[in-house]
Amino acid sequence: MNHASGIGGRILRGVLLTLVALFFLFPLVWVALMSFMTNADILRSPPSVIFTPTLENYAALIAGELSTNVGALKIDYMQNLLNSLILSSCSVLLSLLLGVPAAYAFARFKFRLGENMAFTMLSFRFAPPLLVLLPLQLYFQDLGLSDTYIGLIWVYQLITLPLILWIVRGYFEDISEDIENAYRLDGHSWLRTFLKIAVPLARPGIAAAALLAFIFAWNNFIFALILGSSSIQPVTVGALAFITASGINYGQIAAALVLSILPTLALALYAQRYLVEGLSLGAVKG
Repeated sequence: MNHASGIGGRILRGVLLTLVALFFLFPLVWVALMSFMTNADILRSPPSVIFTPTLENYAALIAGELSTNVGALKIDYMQNLLNSLILSSCSVLLSLLLGVPAAYAFARFKFRLGENMAFTMLSFRFAPPLLVLLPLQLYFQDLGLSDTYIGLIWVYQLITLPLILWIVRGYFEDISEDIENAYRLDGHSWLRTFLKIAVPLARPGIAAAALLAFIFAWNNFIFALILGSSSIQPVTVGALAFITASGINYGQIAAALVLSILPTLALALYAQRYLVEGLSLGAVKG
């Protein structure tokens, strides 16, 4: 009897988890289906999952021609996708180079105004972007950084650097100092201890912080809209080209959404082991 009730409980949990997964994943599944539909299929009432698939939406994005009621509109969505990869990847790499050593310093060394400095860095992450856009626009014009990758990568540090600094700092604080002290007793320097002991032990946390920072940078809209020209704009800004006076092609928008999700999804799947370890690091103490 207990065995049968145990099997029934597992089946019930499986059904409930499946229903919950379908509920939360349904919007993504529907967008993926829409990317293979024509506008007529999408606007059909009532909607139906039975349709003739087409690759025209993806072909239009790759070819750079947006179909409208009045003709073809030239777009460069694939360049926008490449811009997002360049901006997000370079921003996260720079933040890792600057943020990981800074996080270690804040975790291991207590110095005057250290907490105030760390909190000030964190406050940049929560400050409204419009608060800094006007002075940044003026500075960019004076320094020649307007409409450049370098300028946007620098501005993206307001998004990625505080995130990496605070998350990684918590992981370094969870690592026992005794391990590092034992390594230093053999005559190794602080730098070597940091590279050979601290960084490998905090690698899952660093990977989790990097992934989250990449997602936040990828989804940024306002900085690229104001400080970047069409040649360096990411997909979040390039998506505005799909809204035209002659109408909206929902199938091509859905295809663009699918393409914009793929890089972050691939990165998350690749780093899922580190992500799970990083998010659980330090969860059990004592």
